[in-house]
Amino acid sequence: MAIRVEPSQALADPRHVIRRARDENFPVALRILPRATRAHLLAVYGFARLTDDTGDEAIGDRLTQLDALEAELDDAFAGRATHPVFVRLQATITACHLSPEPFRALIDANRRDQTVHRYATWDDLVGYCALSANPVGRLVLSVFGASTPANDAWSDDVCTALQVVEHVQDLGEDCARGRVYMPVEDLVRFQCSERDLALLHATPAVRAVVAYEVARARTLLLGSGRALCAQLRGWGRLAVAGFVAGGLATVDAVERADYDVLANAVRPSHSEVARHVARLLIARSPSR
Repeated sequence: MAIRVEPSQALADPRHVIRRARDENFPVALRILPRATRAHLLAVYGFARLTDDTGDEAIGDRLTQLDALEAELDDAFAGRATHPVFVRLQATITACHLSPEPFRALIDANRRDQTVHRYATWDDLVGYCALSANPVGRLVLSVFGASTPANDAWSDDVCTALQVVEHVQDLGEDCARGRVYMPVEDLVRFQCSERDLALLHATPAVRAVVAYEVARARTLLLGSGRALCAQLRGWGRLAVAGFVAGGLATVDAVERADYDVLANAVRPSHSEVARHVARLLIARSPSR
């Protein structure tokens, strides 16, 4: 018998999911998207949020609880979901012809978080992002019926960049949890110790590491992000432009804070996001 996850009252409430989405710069809650499309994207977000919360905050045996989530996922694909988050997701799976692999990857990323707390190289971190972030982008493309090999590859770059930006934003919080997502090789390169990451203000070494990682993220967002937006049409193009713009605006905010993400809760402004969206929508990009 499958283990049953106790429903989270917060995540069972679609209004709460929308609020969390807005708080985290998740652009799918934009009112301008068609209601059905927004509902599908929020169903995907609800799953991702519940999975991350289980991996980061659940009390007790998190691996067992993640197994329970995977059992619920199996039920959703079989049409017999009971957990509120999976009941919503079940309808989206059917309507958008989604496959289980991206969802399983997100669960596997949270399993990895229970045992792997450091990433030696940039390539190692990118490999983690292939589980923790890239599946979300592929699901979004599938919701819009825009999943192709080229689009998926561009989307992977975008999602990796967004994950790196999030790791930069959460640098102090992650360190307090015993996790360091900045590649060890980069900490060594800039003579940054892990003790520096636990301070209330960023040292010059921390600022150098943060600057290096957000520059990498900006390159991916400007390159693959522009290419993907140029390839997409309609609502999908607007939604993806929102994701890319949110990442670029966050990088701008990190730079304005002089890369001190330990002393500042770095968040982009709505006007910055809108400005980047406009640029992405009018930009042309060569094919990959």
